[in-house]
Amino acid sequence: MVVKYEKGASDVRPWGTWEILDTGDHHTVKRIVVRPGQKLSLQSHDHRDEHWIITEGTAKVTNGDKIITAGPNTAIFIPAKAKHRIENVGSTDVIFIEVQTGELLDENDIIRYEDVYGRV
Repeated sequence: MVVKYEKGASDVRPWGTWEILDTGDHHTVKRIVVRPGQKLSLQSHDHRDEHWIITEGTAKVTNGDKIITAGPNTAIFIPAKAKHRIENVGSTDVIFIEVQTGELLDENDIIRYEDVYGRV
């Protein structure tokens, strides 16, 4: 297990922000904010599973071949290698907690398939 995140780390992205709330030998916990009208890239991860809990807002979530509308208290499991994305379809911030588990927890474990901001 390799965890490359540090508690308190954060970043501003074109779609919103993320912050590391906790890390351990086998997990990382992020708080992610997606601004209205914004979306993350369609992506997958080779080395980690993700567990999302939506706490605020309304999101469209792509998880593999399924697309759902998710609001507060919705729990979503995204297995490693599954293509996924979250999009804010409401008028207020979407906030969710992401728990990562896997053999490598690193921001570089992202494979992007589509990105409206031109990132590769």
